Parts: sequence; structure tokens; C-alpha cells
Amino acid sequence: MIRIVICDDEKHMSHHIKAFVSNFFQKKNREIHIRTFLSGEELLNYDGQIDILFLDIQMKGMDGMETAKKLRADRFRGFLIFITVLKEMVFRSFEVQAFDYLVKPVDQKQFERTMERLYTSMCSAGEDSLLVQKGHEGRIIPKDEIVFCEIIDRKIYLNLVSGEVLDYYERIENLETKLDNHFFRCHRSYLINLKHLKGYKNGTACMDNGKEVPISRLRSKEFSGVVLQYMKNM
Repeated sequence: MIRIVICDDEKHMSHHIKAFVSNFFQKKNREIHIRTFLSGEELLNYDGQIDILFLDIQMKGMDGMETAKKLRADRFRGFLIFITVLKEMVFRSFEVQAFDYLVKPVDQKQFERTMERLYTSMCSAGEDSLLVQKGHEGRIIPKDEIVFCEIIDRKIYLNLVSGEVLDYYERIENLETKLDNHFFRCHRSYLINLKHLKGYKNGTACMDNGKEVPISRLRSKEFSGVVLQYMKNM
């Protein structure tokens, strides 16, 4: 499921964008969930997952640019599309890694051009992200936000930078093939992200979230070599 949020203080514009979004993803045969908000303040109080955000720049109270800055500072990593009446405002969008902008009044051709590019980017996000499938829902996790992975009883537990632990069913061997060379299988039940390795001692990897991960004796020599090589390439 793709989680989409529309934040605009004009209700008719929210309904307009919502209709375009629903029609676009229906054609792609993708399941979506849409939420709408009328202000930046209201949006900042929402703690749910956001994959795509349509955000009006000119709003009463906190404007869209300030809202976006606060969201990015709070680890929002989804796709951001600004909605605006002023084209000159979009030059500031680079500050918050906006994907694109839509100029009001938004027409369907303009919308679909942007969304086709976004959908292509989303489908190829596997290079830097991991698509986690849990039941009928999918979630895109940036690989850099994974501190380490653990498997218990056929279930993968992703320990994330935020402190969240995300669990789902998958073989650790399959997961290993999806991750890049920043990850190392230090134990039959653990994969660690070397970017989050703080140190190691006595057969234990110390991660920067305060957790300790065991290193098997069979892999300890290889582990030392991998860490040294990783440090050389930093």
C-alpha cells in the first residue's frame, strides 16, 4: 500500500488532487491510502507513514516551506511535491529535496507527467531502499536507516535508526542479496550495517544505537578484514 498525504488549506484543491491521485494509481493497479490536512500544523501532528506528500506552499499560519523543513528534520524521507501559484517559490524547494512542483490550477496532463516520473523513481528505489512486504502492505525503507537485521523463527526484525523495530517474514539469505556491501552477515542470525558500526570487542559488534550484536567465531576473521576495507574506502 502506498500512503499519500495532501495538505492544502483550500478544500476544493485537496479534492481536485485526491481525484487525480486516485485515478492515476487505479490505472497502475496499486493500492493506496489517502489522508488530507488543511494546515501545516495539523500535518506535523500526524505520526503516520507518508510515502508521497502533496504540500501547498501558500497556506495560512505555517506555510508549506516551513512545514517541509520541519518534516525533513523529523526524518521524513518520502516524495515531496509542492503545489503553488507562484513559480518563483519553487527555487527554494531544493532546500527540502522536493521532487517536483505543480502550478495551480493543476491540470491532469501536468499532474500525470509529474506522477509518471515519480512512479518510475519509486519503482527503481531498490538501489537505496528496501521494499518490505508485510501482508497486503508494502513499505519503502531507506537502507541507511537500517542499523541491523535479526532473524527469529523465520521472521526478520529490522532495527531502524528511529528506534522502531519492523518485523516481517523473509529468509535472511534473500534479504542479504537485496542489501549492498555496507551490510555484513556477522552471524547466521544477524546482518549489520557497517555505517552504524561504532566498534567491536570480544566477539561483539557495538552499534551506534547502543545495541550489541554477536559475531560468530567462524566469521570473526572475515569481519575484521571487511571492517578494515570499509574504513579505507570511507
